[in-house]
Amino acid sequence: MNINPPKTSLLAILLCIVSYGTTFAQKVEELAQTPPMGWNSWNTFQTNIDLPLLKGTVDTYVSSGMKDAGYTYFVLDDGWMAMQRDKDGNLVADPKKFPNGMKDFADYVHSKGLKFGIYNCAGTLTCAGYPGTRGYEYQDARLYASWGVDYLKFDWCNTEGINAIEAYKTMSKAILATGRPMIFSLCEWGQHNPWRWAKGVGQLWRSTGDIGPAFTETVAKNGWKPLSVLNILDRQDSIRQYAGPGHWNDPDMLEVGNGMRYNEDKAHFSLWCMLAAPLMAGNDLRNMSDQTRAILTNKEIIALDQDPLGIEAYRFYAFDGIEVWVKPLANNELAVCFLNRSSRAQKVDYDWKAHVMTDAVSGTSFDFNQVTYKMRDLWEKKDIGTTAKPLSLVIPSDDVVVLRLAK
Repeated sequence: MNINPPKTSLLAILLCIVSYGTTFAQKVEELAQTPPMGWNSWNTFQTNIDLPLLKGTVDTYVSSGMKDAGYTYFVLDDGWMAMQRDKDGNLVADPKKFPNGMKDFADYVHSKGLKFGIYNCAGTLTCAGYPGTRGYEYQDARLYASWGVDYLKFDWCNTEGINAIEAYKTMSKAILATGRPMIFSLCEWGQHNPWRWAKGVGQLWRSTGDIGPAFTETVAKNGWKPLSVLNILDRQDSIRQYAGPGHWNDPDMLEVGNGMRYNEDKAHFSLWCMLAAPLMAGNDLRNMSDQTRAILTNKEIIALDQDPLGIEAYRFYAFDGIEVWVKPLANNELAVCFLNRSSRAQKVDYDWKAHVMTDAVSGTSFDFNQVTYKMRDLWEKKDIGTTAKPLSLVIPSDDVVVLRLAK
């Protein structure tokens, strides 16, 4: 046996390795160039999931228009696995919930033209008490890759004594080692300032604790109080400089369709799109109202979230419950969201020429004395004039008006 292969063969092998490594690196770098869009099972079903329910939800995902609107990922949250690993230390899909195994369900998701996401935790147990990943990072990553997982949500329960940065970097390296491009969603609730260190570790990181289905204030349940839409909104402005293509601040999943009023749902969705947030719906797609569907599939609002410039909005103005949020867009365009977070309807008179909108993060400046922009109302879906004249409008309580400005 010749144990010294010809130099030409060795060179060819090395070139193949380098080529593969370069191609894979490019695929990873291309992940989440705009905020990921999808649906997550937790907000509606928690751990009460099984194959028939989830297949039905996948079918509705496609038939409802969600897929056509740009939603891509179907993310299975906590509760999918058996309570014990197998004799080889592998995670096992709960045989009662998934009698044909997880690869079978992943294949079903893929057959519908969607991408498949799954959940685990950096701790010894998940938040619902199922086997966590601590000590099994590389083994679990290989298993996910073999199932065809495209997205991993990685939570932060049962992590006493664990270093967050080390834990998430270890899982990130484990994913990379599989050779499968997989979005990595860090869900450590913003406790360790992930925006400062997680770029290059994952594609998105939670910036706050968990959201609840409330616009202004949530109610404590079992000694725990989730955050409301406005609670979370107020935590975003100071970290917007850390977000951009391939690395996003994640203010948590959408609560649209989960019990808030129509105007609150509309405002919630608008603000998340202004924030360039990952859009993960969490409602029961099978029982979605026409109003909820119209909000979640408004392509003109979604286009703000998916704008290739990837700039997160900033609070430009705030007075007496009225706020003006500004999001620079590609092609020198601009999105402006007027938010009324007061308890009464308010009339707004806004003179564009009295305000120059300058943003140090994006390096943009909009002087309406120098350039006139046409305005489009993205919820009314109609053009409403130009910035040559002051804007006058009435905004109901807990509602928004969202405009797109173009030269």
